[in-house]
Amino acid sequence: MDSPTTFFQLPADWAQVLHDEMCRPYFEALHSFVVQEYAAHTCYPTPDHIFSAFHLCPLKRVKVVLIGQDPYHQPGQAQGLSFSVPEGMRLPPSLRNIYKEVEADTGRPQPMDNGNLERWARQGVLLLNATLTVRDSLPTSHAGHGWETFTDAVISRVSQECPHLVFLLWGKDAREKKRLIDGRRHLVLESAHPSPLSAYRGFFGNHQFTRANAFLEENGLAPIEW
Repeated sequence: MDSPTTFFQLPADWAQVLHDEMCRPYFEALHSFVVQEYAAHTCYPTPDHIFSAFHLCPLKRVKVVLIGQDPYHQPGQAQGLSFSVPEGMRLPPSLRNIYKEVEADTGRPQPMDNGNLERWARQGVLLLNATLTVRDSLPTSHAGHGWETFTDAVISRVSQECPHLVFLLWGKDAREKKRLIDGRRHLVLESAHPSPLSAYRGFFGNHQFTRANAFLEENGLAPIEW
């Protein structure tokens, strides 16, 4: 497997606004930790997909920020996009519930045999996990090593740099990110997490997808084709 040092780079537009963050001592320590983990263990996503969310969604095109927690930790699932799995992979339960809510809210049928959300990313949905790497079969194993500091900085910078964003904060961990967002400029939509444990306790029925599109259109932006 290629070393993360080959791919541990942001595209130019993101690198420009996050340059100072990536020069901080914690990020150097994070980089060393990730390189060591990938060298010693099986980790996900593959190195070339660690920053997929940024490569697929340029800064100037961001309209919606959807915050997840941790990459999928089983083989073939993680692709650097929160909640997304490659086409042909069985839909994880949370993504299945997201699709159900999209259909109920928008009337737009969802591809229940295709969990690849690249189509959302290319329309301006930043599918950002709080932690961007994980060790095989050990969820949250790379938490607490600096990723959260970095992704918090990403949220703060997009809040500052981009006008009229929609932030989708699902579950307790994501909702804690509200403190990083300028609620005077952006629409913040909060709910329970779409996992089977909580989806029926505050995720279903919130109409977040149509509300997000209404806000975008009110501000002269094209809606997302969910």
